[in-house]
Amino acid sequence: MAKSFEWSNLQVFRRAPLPRSYTDYFGRKLFLFLLTLQGLGAFSLITLGVIVRKFNVADSVMGPRIRREIHRAGISLLPMFGFTALALGFLVIGQTLSVLAEVGATQYLGSTMVIVIVRELGPLLTAVLVLARVGTANVIELGTARAQGEVETLEALGIDPVHYLVMPRVIGMTLGIFSLTIYLIIGALASGYLWAFLQNLPLTPAVYFSQLADSLTWLDFAMLGLKSLAFGFFIGIVACYHGLAQPLRIEDVSRVTVRAVTQGIIVCVLVDAVFIMAYLV
Repeated sequence: MAKSFEWSNLQVFRRAPLPRSYTDYFGRKLFLFLLTLQGLGAFSLITLGVIVRKFNVADSVMGPRIRREIHRAGISLLPMFGFTALALGFLVIGQTLSVLAEVGATQYLGSTMVIVIVRELGPLLTAVLVLARVGTANVIELGTARAQGEVETLEALGIDPVHYLVMPRVIGMTLGIFSLTIYLIIGALASGYLWAFLQNLPLTPAVYFSQLADSLTWLDFAMLGLKSLAFGFFIGIVACYHGLAQPLRIEDVSRVTVRAVTQGIIVCVLVDAVFIMAYLV
């Protein structure tokens, strides 16, 4: 399975000298982008097929691995996200409260929090933080395993590397980002009122949370769930693809990790843009 992703042509293009013509340079970059997009698309379909067909295969082995990845991408990050939620509520309130108070529009505080935190900053910030913390670890682990020949050893033993190595990580990051997004949003909304209270804003908890409830619709909940699941799935795919799907040497692991983080952020922005257009339609 792993040999099918040995994109030798991709490596040749990456190591080619810098062309003198800017047209050739940008053409080569575009070709590299298309090859990477093709590889990520194929890897996504293979991983999704393995998850659907082999989810219940070897439960005694895969169950603990999936739970470990959920813990690493979710539960173990709760303290960091608690602090982030507190800081996020302070930043949003600190930037908007004085402006709303000056124009007498404090009744829009709840809707502002919904638009900024629930729809945008909450899911996107969660995805980027998990990518930086867990995605990099997955790239390093899988890249090291690939460089040391452990993937070929699994194939020789008749074990599907995508099932054994990729599926737990993708599921763990998907569920972890989904859960942490909800945790971060609730914490940020609560801390937002805390900072408003400390600034002596004449706003009772009942009025504040009533504003939040009036601003939220079923579309917000549906989009929030779909967006966070999409972030987790595609970030997991990008991390596992760069760590596993291409032949690596030990000295290449750090370079590939940087590329995976960069492409993961780009994927998050593109996915977020798709959901923004869905909101506007």
